[in-house]
Amino acid sequence: MLEYGGMEILYEDNHLIAVSKPHGMLTQGDDTGDTCLLEEVRKLIKDRGVKPGNVFLGLLHRLDRPVGGVVLFAKTSKGASRLSDQIRMRRVEKVYWAVCEGSPAAAMGEVVQWLVKDEATNTVTAYGEEVPGSVKAELGYRVRQTIGEGKNKLSLMEIRPKTGRPHQIRVAMGTLGIPIVGDKKYGAQQMLDGNIALFARSFGFDQPVTKKRVMVTAEPTLPIFKQFV
Repeated sequence: MLEYGGMEILYEDNHLIAVSKPHGMLTQGDDTGDTCLLEEVRKLIKDRGVKPGNVFLGLLHRLDRPVGGVVLFAKTSKGASRLSDQIRMRRVEKVYWAVCEGSPAAAMGEVVQWLVKDEATNTVTAYGEEVPGSVKAELGYRVRQTIGEGKNKLSLMEIRPKTGRPHQIRVAMGTLGIPIVGDKKYGAQQMLDGNIALFARSFGFDQPVTKKRVMVTAEPTLPIFKQFV
């Protein structure tokens, strides 16, 4: 891990760069005009290399604004194409950590749902079977640790999505009756100043040229994670 201009660089080669996105920062710019990770990384590469003109930087995947953790970008068109293929063919490995309210009925399992997104409210509704306009979402989960009792019980969950659907982890945890701390949209009672206790812990992929397997890992930054060993 390196730091450059306050940016935490988790991994870098000729084709790719992975950084840790802070909670509350946009991955990509929107109508708010707020600072976004894509432009911050582009600026970092440009300033560091003293490069004239535009810098190529491909966005390979996104994290919701209130979520933190590993985000991988492509520095070349070859890197973008080959990593996009890996993502599409489900050859990448994503691991998330979440601090959830309560504990699930089963300590480990899978969630398969069909999701419909309401663009107006930016929320997702989950169904147990396919409905018009829905997309299938799958993930596996396990409880890493539980602390507290009763209403104060919290669980550190490890989640491995098999698909990459908007809000799929958030809505799945809500469906299990253990909403992610801070995630008011999906039933959480405890708030975190606009953030949610969901963190993209690691991202595994094959390096575009050497094909060597790479696993990029980041450490959670929200204080709520520090309660767990």
